[in-house]
Amino acid sequence: MLPKNRARGSRLLSLAAGIVRGMKSVQPEVFLVARPSIDYQAFADYLHQVGGDSWLEKLDRGDLDDAQNLVEFAGKICYRSWEPGLNPNISRVRTDQEQYLTQGILAQLHGSVLEHASFSFVLHNVSRVATHELVRHRPGVAISQESLRFVRLTDIPFWFPDWASQDEELMKRATGLLEQMEEFQRWLADHFGLDEPGVKFSEKKHKTSFMRRFAPDGVATGMLWTANIRTLRHTIEARTDTGAEEEIRLIFGKIGELMRAEAPVLFGDYTVTDGAWVPRWRKV
Repeated sequence: MLPKNRARGSRLLSLAAGIVRGMKSVQPEVFLVARPSIDYQAFADYLHQVGGDSWLEKLDRGDLDDAQNLVEFAGKICYRSWEPGLNPNISRVRTDQEQYLTQGILAQLHGSVLEHASFSFVLHNVSRVATHELVRHRPGVAISQESLRFVRLTDIPFWFPDWASQDEELMKRATGLLEQMEEFQRWLADHFGLDEPGVKFSEKKHKTSFMRRFAPDGVATGMLWTANIRTLRHTIEARTDTGAEEEIRLIFGKIGELMRAEAPVLFGDYTVTDGAWVPRWRKV
């Protein structure tokens, strides 16, 4: 084991190498990591008891159909509309899923049934500017975010929009500032001796919590963000609007593309103009 003064000298060499390395420029990324999964046998057991077997027989059961199947199931259970005759008040039912979901759910603003299907996204290299905006959307949402009380910064990854990247003087000053802040983070860790043998995690956590105060809101971070379809429809519209913050517009444009591929009937009514996603049916 190196003596304390030699260990610190080794770390100072690392600090110098870090300064030469320079700040890390990143791009926000979105990964869809979880989607609804239906137990079709449980569906069948229930539907057999209520006389809805024929509805289940016609369903597509591909990997990307579960969300739309679940929403249709939620709508039909409300009216027992699996087939004509099961509810004496209903003489005919829609058998085409696309027509049912668009005309029977979206056009009629029956948004509650959309809440049964949720999707989870990893938002990677997104700034705390964006995540602070996201916390305003609470209904139908679950959030787990990287904690800088526990995760110590060794660099400050940062996203620059295209217009900023093209400004030479701005980039020179910005990268210089970020590199100075990165060096200060590493100096603090060395100053507090956080990598010395025997330092308790509680002490590391205490000092790391202090150190994060010297990181900008623009530092890239990560979170797991889960939302149901009703919330997704609203948030995609709100956060891609031309008046929304530019990074969050980029993030939700990516989410919109993912959802249009995952549930094309439930997200096919949007028109996209200059990055703004505007649905045909609003306030669902």
